[in-house]
Amino acid sequence: MTGWTTYPDEAPPAKVGALAEQIERDGGHVLAVYREPVGEHWQIFCLLPTDRVEATPYQRDLSPTHVKRLQTVVKKLDRAVDPIVVMSPEPGTYWTPNGNHRREVMRKLKAGMIPAIVVPEPEVAFQILALNTEKAHNLKDKALEVIRMYRGLVETQPSKGEEDYAFEFEAAYFITLGLLYETNKRFAGGAFAPILRRVDGFLKGGVFPKALRQREERAALVRQADETLGDVVERLKKRGLRHPYVKNFVLARTTPLTRARKTLPGFDQTFTKLVANIEAFDISKVRYEDIQRAAIMAVPAAT
Repeated sequence: MTGWTTYPDEAPPAKVGALAEQIERDGGHVLAVYREPVGEHWQIFCLLPTDRVEATPYQRDLSPTHVKRLQTVVKKLDRAVDPIVVMSPEPGTYWTPNGNHRREVMRKLKAGMIPAIVVPEPEVAFQILALNTEKAHNLKDKALEVIRMYRGLVETQPSKGEEDYAFEFEAAYFITLGLLYETNKRFAGGAFAPILRRVDGFLKGGVFPKALRQREERAALVRQADETLGDVVERLKKRGLRHPYVKNFVLARTTPLTRARKTLPGFDQTFTKLVANIEAFDISKVRYEDIQRAAIMAVPAAT
C-alpha cells in the first residue's frame, strides 16, 4: 500500500487496506490509515467526493436552521475544519451517522470533497445517538432515529432482539415514541415521556419481528391515552382554560404512577388505568391559576 501514511508503522488488517483502496477507486483520497488512541481500532482519514456521502437511512431529518447557521460560519472561516464520521455499507456508498449537517453545508457550498474519518466496522451506522454530537437531539429526533434503526434491524438482524441493541437505542421508550412520531410528527411526546420512562423497558427474549408487533401494541395504548386526553383538553379550552401546560397538567393529575410507589405496574396496566383516570377527570374543579402555578413549578430553576 502506498500514497498515504500508516500509523503505527505496521500493516493494517487486510479489510482495512481493501477499504482504503476502495476509497481511492471511488474517487477519494486516503491521507492516513491509523489506530485511534482509545481502543486502538483502525480507521481511515481521507477526502471523499461529497456527492458520494449520504445520511444513514436511520438519521434524523436535517434542521434547515442549523444548516444555515453552520453554512454562514464555514463561509466566514473560508475553510472546512471538522471531518465527518463515515462508514461504507458497500463500494461507492458512504453513510455518515455523525456529520449530516456538515455534509449538507459542503454540498450547498459546492465543495467537491469532504474530509472524513471512515470507520471500517459497518455496525457504526447504528450508533447514531452515541456518535452524533453535531447538534443536540430533541426527544422527537431521538425517537425517530431509534425507530428507523429498529426497522432496519428487523430486516437485517431478525434473529436479534432489543436487549442486543440497548446501547444503540439508549432508552426503550424512544422505540414506542418513534412509532407514534412516525404517524404524527406533532405528537405530545414530552407530556408522555415521564410515564413511559418509568414503565417502558426493553422487551426480553423476543426477536425483532416479534418485538415490533408488541411495540405497535404499546404505541396503540399510548395513542388511545392521547386521544382521550385530547378530548379533555378540548373541553377545558371551551371553558376558556387555554394554557400551553394544560395537557401536562391533566396527565400529572391522572397518572397511576406516584413517587410513593415502590413497585411499578406493567405497561399495559399503567395505560389502561391512565385512560380510565382521564375519562373520569372532573374538569369542573380546574382553575386557570392551578394550571399556571403547576407550569411555573415544573420549570427547572436557572443555573
